[in-house]
Amino acid sequence: MRYALGIEYDGTGFLGWQRLAHGATLQAAVESALGFVLDHEVQVTCGGRTDAGVHAACQVVHFDTEVERGDYGLRQGCNSRLPHGVTVLWAQRVPDDFHARYSARARRYRYTLLNRPTRPALYRHFLAWERAPLDVEAMHRAAQALLGEHDFSAFRTVHCQAPHPVRELQEIEVRREPGDRVVVEVQANAFLHHMVRNIVGSLLPIGRGERTEAWLAELLAGRDRTLAGPTAPGGGLVFLGPRYPRRWGLPEEVCL
Repeated sequence: MRYALGIEYDGTGFLGWQRLAHGATLQAAVESALGFVLDHEVQVTCGGRTDAGVHAACQVVHFDTEVERGDYGLRQGCNSRLPHGVTVLWAQRVPDDFHARYSARARRYRYTLLNRPTRPALYRHFLAWERAPLDVEAMHRAAQALLGEHDFSAFRTVHCQAPHPVRELQEIEVRREPGDRVVVEVQANAFLHHMVRNIVGSLLPIGRGERTEAWLAELLAGRDRTLAGPTAPGGGLVFLGPRYPRRWGLPEEVCL
């Protein structure tokens, strides 16, 4: 039997999603909780890996088991064993050919900056900080050059293990919200390692007036990571979740 879970987590204090031989990871926490509930070792596959300090509104995983559990019992049993910063939002049986990674048709992220002269105290683990006033409209206009299928080498970390740098960026929006918050929301078929944080790091010089709006398109065309902006901090990034065709019968929040 195959099950899927939707998981919300605060990535603060974790070394990222993927299980490591040292340090706390989200995959290890989830597999440990499932192993207790099902009374056997469990390996989960996620819809999109996240880095150290990065959060998720609805990570999706799947796993296989011969032990039948009701959706409610599976969800509540896991939550009783998970750290306080990790919560299973929903659990359900899925067809055996559902795959958390390969069945997804898109992934969506949100990056949030506090744009004011003073650093954040409240919610500081969920915000990056930019003290200089930002021209959000210029950032949004510049970002539209990234839409479509491109080689995103300029926004790819040297440690990225993806076999190729081509991705289809489907949506990108930069907007200002109440409370001095600037939000960058982006959706693509898939992302390269640090791709969102590197895009944000290259939008900031445009917002500060240090670079022209055309600069982002030049970076994209040049494919040279060393010329782009620095990687934005991980704490401002939230993985909103993968997106799946409705035929899988998953909750609305992860459907296209």
